[in-house]
Amino acid sequence: MATRRRRTAEPYKIKMVEPIRMKTRAEREEAIQKAGYNTFLLDSADVYIDLLTDSGTSAMSDNQWAGMMLGDEAYAGSRNWHHLWDAVREVYGFKYMVPTHQGRGAEHLISQILIKPGDYVPGNMYFTTTREHQERAGGTFVDVVIDEAHDPSSLHPFKGNVDLDKLEALIKKVGPDRIPYVSVAVTVNMAGGQPVSMANLRAVRELCDRYRRSDGRPIRVMFDATRCAENAYFIQQREEGYRCRSVREILREMMSYGDGCTMSGKKDNLVNIGGFAATNEPEVYQALTQLVVVFEGMPSYGGLAGRDMEAMARGIYEMVDDDYLAFRVGQVEYLGRQLIDAGVPVVRPIGGHAVFLDARTFLSHIPQSEYPAQTLAAALYVDSGVRGMERGNVSAGRGKDGKERFPKLELVRLTIPRRVYTNNHMDVVADSVIGLFEERETIGGLKMVYEPPQLRFFTARFEPLKKEGFWAFVRG
Repeated sequence: MATRRRRTAEPYKIKMVEPIRMKTRAEREEAIQKAGYNTFLLDSADVYIDLLTDSGTSAMSDNQWAGMMLGDEAYAGSRNWHHLWDAVREVYGFKYMVPTHQGRGAEHLISQILIKPGDYVPGNMYFTTTREHQERAGGTFVDVVIDEAHDPSSLHPFKGNVDLDKLEALIKKVGPDRIPYVSVAVTVNMAGGQPVSMANLRAVRELCDRYRRSDGRPIRVMFDATRCAENAYFIQQREEGYRCRSVREILREMMSYGDGCTMSGKKDNLVNIGGFAATNEPEVYQALTQLVVVFEGMPSYGGLAGRDMEAMARGIYEMVDDDYLAFRVGQVEYLGRQLIDAGVPVVRPIGGHAVFLDARTFLSHIPQSEYPAQTLAAALYVDSGVRGMERGNVSAGRGKDGKERFPKLELVRLTIPRRVYTNNHMDVVADSVIGLFEERETIGGLKMVYEPPQLRFFTARFEPLKKEGFWAFVRG
C-alpha cells in the first residue's frame, strides 16, 4: 500500500485577524497610475496581499506582545537593553552590541567607523543600502560571489557562496590594508535569498586569517546577518554533517567565523522595527558607542523604545525554533513550486524569504532598458492586488560614471512576511502570476519620468511607453 505524504500545518494558532479587501480593477488601475507604476508608492489600503517586503511586516507572538507591556522606557540603562544584550550574546555569540533603529542604521555606523576613502569592500553580491553606505564612506564595492549566483536557472545549493579565487585576487591586487572587511551576506537577497554554506564561511575565515594587515591583524569578516536563521536552516537541510544539529547550534557556528555583524531585526528577529551592530573588538565597540549617540541615540537604546528592544530580544530566541523555520521556508517553497510546475521562470533553488520571478525571461520581449521587472510588478498589482517589488536595473541604479547598471538578474521579488499569510493566500498569488505569464506578450514596457539621485527604486516614477500595450491584458 502506497504511503501518502502527510501535510503539515502552521506551527501557531491565530488569535487576532486584520480584515483585507481587494479593490476593484478600476480602483487598482487608478492606484498604480497615481503611484507612478512604482509599487513602493502604493497606499497599503489599496493592496490585497502585500509581498513588498518581509522587513518589519512579521506577526509578533503572544510572548513578544506580552514583552511589549514590560517596556522600561528609561533614557539610559533600560533593563530591556540588558535582555537584548544577553540574547545577542547567547544566540549570535558576539561580545558587544549596540542597538539601532533598523539595519541600515547599523550599516551606516559600521561603514563610517571601518571604511576610509580608497578602500575596497568585497562582498557576495551587493545589497542596495549596504553598498550605498559603503560608497558614501569612500569605499568601492567589489562583487566576489560565485558565478552561479547570477544564473537564475542554476541549481547550486549554496549560490550565495563567496568565490575564494575572486576574493584572493582582490586582496593580492589592492593589499590587505585597503580592505577594511569582507562583507558576507547570509542569505544573499539580490541573488534570490540564496544561502552560504558552512564550508564556505570557514574557508573565507581561513583565507582572511592568512592575509595580515600592517597592524598584524587579519582581514575582518563582517556579516550582514539579516536572514541568518534562514541560512542556518538551509545548512541544516542541504549540507553534509548538519542534519542532526539544531538551527540554533548551526547559527552559533556560522557567526563564529565573523568578527561582527549588522542586523536588521525587522526580518529574522520577528519585530516591526529595530536592528543592531555587533562586534568582538573592544575598540570597534567603543567607536560604535560614540557614533551611535550622534545618529541614533544612547548606546543603550539606539533609537528604540524599551518595549521594542524587549520584543526583539524575545524574537531572537523564537527565530531559531526549528519547527517555525521549517514552516516559514516551506511556505516560500510552496509558492515557488506552484510557479515552477506551471513553467513560470523563477530563480532556483527557491530561497528562504521570497520567490523571485525572472522578469527578463518572463517578459523577454521587453528590453532591460524598458524596465521589465518594474513592469511586471505593476502588472501583477493591477491583475490581483498583489504587491511585489522590482529587483533589477532600477534597484541597481547608476554607476559613478552616471550610466545605468544592467545586472544579469532582472527580478520581481514576492516576499513572504513571517507568520502573516496562509497557503490560501499563496494560491491566489500563484493564480495571478500564472495568468499573467500565459498572456505575457500583451504587456508593454515603461519609461522612467522621475529619478531620485540615491536608491531610486523607492521613489522613482514611471509611465507606460505604450499605454494600450501595458493595459492589453489587465483590462481584458
